[in-house]
Amino acid sequence: MLLWLMPLVLLPWFSHNTDKTVAWQAMLPHDRLSQVVTLLFKLLSSLLIASLLLALAGPHIPERIIERSRQGAEFVILLDRSRSMDDIFARPPRNTLPIEAFSTRSKRTVSGDYLLEFVKRRPDDRFGYILFSTRATEILPLSYNRDAILATIEAGALGKGLSKTDIFQALSKAAAMFEGEAYRGSRNILLISDGGVILDASEKAQLQQRLAEMRINLYWIYLRTVRGMTLDEQADDNLLWLEMPERKLHTFFKKLTTPYQAFEAGSLKEFAAAIEEIHRQQYQALIVEERLPKQSLADWFLAIALFSSLVLTLARLYTSWGVKLAAQADRF
Repeated sequence: MLLWLMPLVLLPWFSHNTDKTVAWQAMLPHDRLSQVVTLLFKLLSSLLIASLLLALAGPHIPERIIERSRQGAEFVILLDRSRSMDDIFARPPRNTLPIEAFSTRSKRTVSGDYLLEFVKRRPDDRFGYILFSTRATEILPLSYNRDAILATIEAGALGKGLSKTDIFQALSKAAAMFEGEAYRGSRNILLISDGGVILDASEKAQLQQRLAEMRINLYWIYLRTVRGMTLDEQADDNLLWLEMPERKLHTFFKKLTTPYQAFEAGSLKEFAAAIEEIHRQQYQALIVEERLPKQSLADWFLAIALFSSLVLTLARLYTSWGVKLAAQADRF
């Protein structure tokens, strides 16, 4: 509404100097410099009024989203919150003495620490976060907000885990995060779990279809719980390992039409190597959305008003000084 006062900029053009009385106007000399200076001062006065009105009106550039090209990827992190994730990470067998130092922190705590480091190293990535046990809970949708992502990961280390693990529901919810999203670059699901599950034929078909439709890469960092057991079968395997859910799940993942890679982490060194390899692989062209906040323009108009007022003030001081000198000359 302040813009309705904009006609006030015409006030300097209607002002008249009535301090002097001239008997005959022809006696006044033609001074083009004075005419130009007078015109300039009126323009500055109008500019001063207009700038102050515009500054008070609150001009701004509204919040907007722009797209830029960066290097990175999109990740949905799936962190197991089952009770077994509260166990100490990489605990050695009880009947042997530890040959090398091992972690005394839980698997969930170690996973959170490495995830924090992973996110901090990837400033242009977009992350989503899901905790799963009996049910899968979407904690954070896909976001570029680095503070929100880090706070979510830190909060994931709190509390106690539940007994069961539903990886099918977690993977389905992770894939659903990409539905309706424009394809910006590499899409990935990072699964961190110490267990597996046996899927039925219907669940396998659904997962295979959704991952293929969304063009999602799957990474699994498997935190070994059984010492010596690997996800891939070995010649000297224990017979009890052949039907382990982890192996069944790994076998299914290898049959997916989308890229899949598993990392077995039985030590801090192996966990770090897995995170480093994923970080190295997922540096590809990525279109990121950058949200630019509302930007005020009032300072620019205030700066123009300040400059105009300084010039007019100096002109007024110079005029007063000149009049004072002329008055002193007349006395003598």
